Amino acid sequence: MNIENFIQNAHYEPNDYMAYHVARELAELHPGKTIVEGNTAYFDLESFVRAQKCAIVEQKSVFHHVRTEWVSQGRLRQHIVNSWLNVLWKGHLLDVVLITGANGLRPRRHYWIVAEGENVAESFFNAVCEWSCEVRGEILVYHEGYFEKDSELFNSIKTSTFDNLILHGRLKEEIQNDFRQFFNSREVYERYRIPWKRGAIFIGPPGNGKTHTLKALINKLGKPCLYVRSFKAEYGTEQENMAEVFDRARMSPCIIVLEDLDSMIDDDNRSVFLNQHDGFQSNIGVVVLATTNHPGKLDASILDRPSRFDRKYHFNLPGKAERFAYINQWNGDLQADLRVSERGAIKVVGATNGFSFAYMKELFVASMVQWMSEGTATSMDQILLAQTNLLRKQMKDQEAQEGRVRLN
Repeated sequence: MNIENFIQNAHYEPNDYMAYHVARELAELHPGKTIVEGNTAYFDLESFVRAQKCAIVEQKSVFHHVRTEWVSQGRLRQHIVNSWLNVLWKGHLLDVVLITGANGLRPRRHYWIVAEGENVAESFFNAVCEWSCEVRGEILVYHEGYFEKDSELFNSIKTSTFDNLILHGRLKEEIQNDFRQFFNSREVYERYRIPWKRGAIFIGPPGNGKTHTLKALINKLGKPCLYVRSFKAEYGTEQENMAEVFDRARMSPCIIVLEDLDSMIDDDNRSVFLNQHDGFQSNIGVVVLATTNHPGKLDASILDRPSRFDRKYHFNLPGKAERFAYINQWNGDLQADLRVSERGAIKVVGATNGFSFAYMKELFVASMVQWMSEGTATSMDQILLAQTNLLRKQMKDQEAQEGRVRLN
């Protein structure tokens, strides 16, 4: 049988028949060999090859169909869509056929592994999937219905610590102690038959340290992390995607991060989210960390039921003590000419009531730029106070604009 048009002919078959057609044709081409078929996303052959765990050679008589995606500036990613590959793994020569078809409405790559024996085929399949599931120097991100490993986000998290984070009272210590104790207490939970899982939500207006705390906590704990950008996707429903995310997290102790939870959950998907989070499935070792700027938009079934988000941490606007500590921290990183005097710091603290940490940062950055543009003729104390007034006006204008939008 000629394999030149093997993949092309497969695509002519109806979606619900294609897998059977390919399996039957392969069995005729390779009598006596074992054929393992699947379509799980965990079979990431490209990653396995990049890690030099096996070597592949294209079957030249079959067209090799590759899709190239732009990831970020200077970064392209290639993904095999349809191909027939000869694979060398641990001294075994295998054939792997990859065909992308439809699984319901969602494109899904099917694969067939052809090997000399059942043990070789299944061992290779298991090795690729196990390797793909491990996260090494990356953060697993779920976006548009697919998982991808993000090394840039991982590097961003690795530079985040609690050392330079200013929060109210003992909030910083409470959060660290809470989750350190949780991950060290599995035996205690099991001894008393308490489900070993957690849910926590960070609540507060934007710009007050929720995201920084998330990154620092993930870095501190060193546990696998699954960051969900959105449950929405072109293919597949949000409900199906929620199930896929939680299924992946259940493979090992894992932290699921859901930023801006109120924008992810609505009346249509809430019940599925609640069932995945706190239903019949066993979420052993799963920690769900969520944030919200608008807790009033969250249904009481999410916000108020303890078994779902049993801890709520409030990130309020910084008070006088926090603003003063923030100024001192900035002073410590600046050269003497750029530092704020003690008297100036007291004035700035008094003038910045209602400022978030994000606005405090904007205040200092804008003031340094202004100081340099004026050629050091004006003191930082004066510039900071002038910039405070400008930012205050911007805040009022923004609040007025948001008020008009709500009325409309």
